[in-house]
Amino acid sequence: MIGGLFQTIELGFKSLLVQKLRAGLAALGIFIGTSTVIWLVAMGEGVSYRAQQQILELGARNVIVRTKEPNAGSAEEATSRVKTYGLLRDDYRRIVENIPYIRRAIPMREVKFELRVANRTVDAKLVGCTEDYLQLNRLEIARGRWLAPRDRGEKVVVLAHETAKRLFPYENPIGRTIWVGSEFYTVIGQTKSRTASAAIGGSLDSRDYNLDAYIPIKTLRQRVGDLVMRRVGSGQGFNFVGEDVELSQITVEVDDIERVDETAQIIQTLLEKYHDKEDYAVVVPRELLRQAERTRMMFNILLVVIAGISLLVGGIGIMNIMLATVTERTREIGIRRALGATRSHIISQFLTESVVLTASGGLAGVLFGLSVGPVFHTIKRIVLSLSPDALPPIVHELEPRIALWSVVLSLGISLGVGILFGVYPARKAAYMDPIEALRHE
Repeated sequence: MIGGLFQTIELGFKSLLVQKLRAGLAALGIFIGTSTVIWLVAMGEGVSYRAQQQILELGARNVIVRTKEPNAGSAEEATSRVKTYGLLRDDYRRIVENIPYIRRAIPMREVKFELRVANRTVDAKLVGCTEDYLQLNRLEIARGRWLAPRDRGEKVVVLAHETAKRLFPYENPIGRTIWVGSEFYTVIGQTKSRTASAAIGGSLDSRDYNLDAYIPIKTLRQRVGDLVMRRVGSGQGFNFVGEDVELSQITVEVDDIERVDETAQIIQTLLEKYHDKEDYAVVVPRELLRQAERTRMMFNILLVVIAGISLLVGGIGIMNIMLATVTERTREIGIRRALGATRSHIISQFLTESVVLTASGGLAGVLFGLSVGPVFHTIKRIVLSLSPDALPPIVHELEPRIALWSVVLSLGISLGVGILFGVYPARKAAYMDPIEALRHE
């Protein structure tokens, strides 16, 4: 039985080699479809992987608890000059004490402040934070150093890139003193320029880190305090209003990404228990990771459909060739039937030829598809050598990632196309009248 199968396959190869060009063009359609599936899915996987890595870097294991100004609940609150709301230091303590699998919790308080040196001023965001804030927000030090445990309570400041540039356009700020409100602070560091972050989950504002100034959170509490007053209006009609806020944000990093939702729920419960108004928001950036995964799946489905159309077109070409082959070999079919070949023998012969044709194109397409990485990088190098600015930045970071399922799927579809589009020509050949076939010229 196995010997007969090999003999049928060998006969199929020999029959196809009679018309090499025609068979090659038919296999080319399958080759293009198969390699297209693998290439497109590999590109999609590469883009998706890069997007998910960026989301992980932003903190997929983080739960962000943010202060927000509540709606005025009463006429007294609406007309009050001082509004008291937001996260408390007790909230931070309760979160740390009640959730055992927290890797770290980072409190932060930010206020708008005028920084001044000589005749230069800048309205910056004064951020009271801890030592972990640098790594959490992926900031980098350009010169000097970041805040250290020994700086707690001290009047030291780290300037962001744009803040330093405006206050010290031609000088090295390290070691210089600046006015922060009505007090002198010593500049100990400067951060590199950083791209603004986008809003997360619709609950956080986009953030520009280049106009910040960072001081220890203990210093902010001691020197500035929780109550910050600002003047509203101008001339004789100005007034002072204030906000009494202890913490602007608490970022909780969980040790396992699977515990993010559970942690967010516990934090939500704790805050609901101790806050009589909704002056906070709990944001889980992991939702972005889920969205990226859904987008990847839809993108892959779209790419497979597009590549599947290529395979369908290739299959139609296969059917066309096999029908032409049946017409050309009508007399051969009649002779085989006269010598005792059954209809099943004829069907298996032509079906084998069709599968051999598509399998050859499919295997060649798989081999070419697996070379997507080297070919992509070679093309990219050639384009960059001709024109360094020809490619968008995302292409420089893109790394194709071959998905095993796409290889199996493309090869399976190519074989399926061979069987599906080979059945009709094979049956047409098998059900010919042997006498009429022998008479055919």
